[in-house]
Amino acid sequence: MEAFKSGADVFFVLIGAILVFAMHSGFAFLEVGTVRKKNQVNALVKIITDFGMSTVAYFFVGYSVAYGVNFLTSAAEISGMTGELFAANGYDLVKFFFLLTFAAAIPAIISGGIAERARFGSQLLATAVIVGLVYPFFEGMVWGDTLNFQGMMESTFGAPFHDFAGSIVVHAVGGWLALGAVVLLGARIGRYRKDGSPIGIPPSNIPFLALGSWILCIGWFGFNVMSAQAVDGASGLVAMNSLMAMVGGILAALVVGKNDPGFVHNGALAGLVAVCAGSDIMHPLGALAVGAIAGVIFVKLFVICQEKWKIDDVLGVWPLHGLCGLWGGIAAGIFGLEALWGLGGVTFLSQLVGSLVGAAFALVAGFIVYGVIRQFMGIRLDEEEEFRGADLSIHKISAYPEEDLTMK
Repeated sequence: MEAFKSGADVFFVLIGAILVFAMHSGFAFLEVGTVRKKNQVNALVKIITDFGMSTVAYFFVGYSVAYGVNFLTSAAEISGMTGELFAANGYDLVKFFFLLTFAAAIPAIISGGIAERARFGSQLLATAVIVGLVYPFFEGMVWGDTLNFQGMMESTFGAPFHDFAGSIVVHAVGGWLALGAVVLLGARIGRYRKDGSPIGIPPSNIPFLALGSWILCIGWFGFNVMSAQAVDGASGLVAMNSLMAMVGGILAALVVGKNDPGFVHNGALAGLVAVCAGSDIMHPLGALAVGAIAGVIFVKLFVICQEKWKIDDVLGVWPLHGLCGLWGGIAAGIFGLEALWGLGGVTFLSQLVGSLVGAAFALVAGFIVYGVIRQFMGIRLDEEEEFRGADLSIHKISAYPEEDLTMK
């Protein structure tokens, strides 16, 4: 019976890992559909190569930083050192795969914000540093025992910081890291007039944008439900709350965004980002409210960010992941309370402080990582390369090569 359970757990977590891995294609097509045609190939290549770099960085460094597991030794030594890593049908190995897909989401998030003008090699280096050191340090604080962070939160605020599936650990950290990168890069050429007024750059392909959103929405149920990491922890409540938050985000973005398809499809993602933290403790009505508020946050802050603050965040990853993720962490301390039909076990202050710590940590880290790389090797394409487009400048081929031949 124990062997059956361990096998079932391995399969459960593996399916979760595959679903979250599939989400990376969603990130790719969301970006492909948003950027201009001359940068579509770069969007696709960035996401898959960032995943490759993330895997290497997390395997050799990051997983050890977060959880103290070191793969750089023999199988026999690993079994003795870490509680039989290769036993139980390799459960701990497939758990690495699952957590890797979360870690690799960080550069996938950042990619959308820095699109159309970032240097390819510089971003790969940033990915290695972020996934090897920055992200796993905070991951270990919340989901491990780094710095006894959770012990301090519980003793100070009455409960540990609750982030079931990563509203803060993954999304807010990714979004606030991206803000630092976007600010240091500056706006795309031609994005704003001399008087500061914005020049609209419409999405290049709404069907691709919508496809990216759909893939992400489907994969998100693996992201959230499989965060239980064992069959006996699987919860229909998590699935239901994910669904309700998603539709809350869609409908709110539809109304506030005045039928704009980009807002509608990103509204679904805003709701899902926000519900991650408390999806296991909220009532479905609470999840609906959390998702609807997230949809409003995304639409309003995207417009303010682009038009008033002149922050050229191409896909709006800071409003979507950074701010909606921050809202989600805090919301778990509101709608997770028993007074609002939640399951309890959380406090508002613990959620507020933990969420703000995550956002502040990521913002500072983003400016440090991208600031140092900018100082020593640069992070932005030169003006001619940017005008030509990242596809031809970096990859020497466009998304539509036959059109290039026709133009010649």
